[in-house]
Amino acid sequence: MPLASLSRISKTFDNGVAALSGMDLRVEAGEFVSLLGPSGCGKSTALRLIAGLLKPDAGEIAFPGGKPETGFVFQEPTLMPWRKALDNVRLPLELKGVARGVAEARSRTALERVGLKGFEKSYPRELSGGMKMRVSIARAIAAAPKLLLMDEPFAALDELTRQSLNDDLLKLWREDGLTVIFVTHSVFESTYLSSRVVVMTPRPGRVAAEIALPAPDNRDAHYRLSPEFSANAAKVSAALREAMA
Repeated sequence: MPLASLSRISKTFDNGVAALSGMDLRVEAGEFVSLLGPSGCGKSTALRLIAGLLKPDAGEIAFPGGKPETGFVFQEPTLMPWRKALDNVRLPLELKGVARGVAEARSRTALERVGLKGFEKSYPRELSGGMKMRVSIARAIAAAPKLLLMDEPFAALDELTRQSLNDDLLKLWREDGLTVIFVTHSVFESTYLSSRVVVMTPRPGRVAAEIALPAPDNRDAHYRLSPEFSANAAKVSAALREAMA
């Protein structure tokens, strides 16, 4: 039984842009799935449909075991500039009515887990781009989600920061037993992070290929330089080229 299932999903926006057409996708609990494809192919639209931020024009989105607690990390950190890091992380818990003491403790723990212990009282303007994204991730995991949706969260970061956050994300995925659906333009990032890469066609998007990879349990800097990683990246790249052709 999948955690989430998309069947024949289509979505056209009011301006006439057909983002998705006939998209099918099944995501099992515990998977790390990357949606990979060219700009405008509907990856982000699919993510927002799964989150319930948009509704499909046709098709069905189902959660056979019931809709899980879901966290969403956007491409921009979307932090409130007048709230300190701890207060930004605590906000979704406040909206859920979680008691302040409990919410604050969970938010402190979440910040510590993303490497920001000691920055609880920092405002977003005092943080680097990578640190702001860590706050955004902490905000998403503070509510203990089972499903984590991530829309190109590291696209604007430098390569070293991006690699560090990739490693931290995999650690959270393992420790919390998360299911992650991750949108990216990067062949290398999708290959490094994923247990499965879903390659999408140009707009209107649909699934062109699915590449299963070994579970990302022990990936590190050595794996990035390994022949196995190069071979897997070549396989993903070839599937992307074919989808775009």
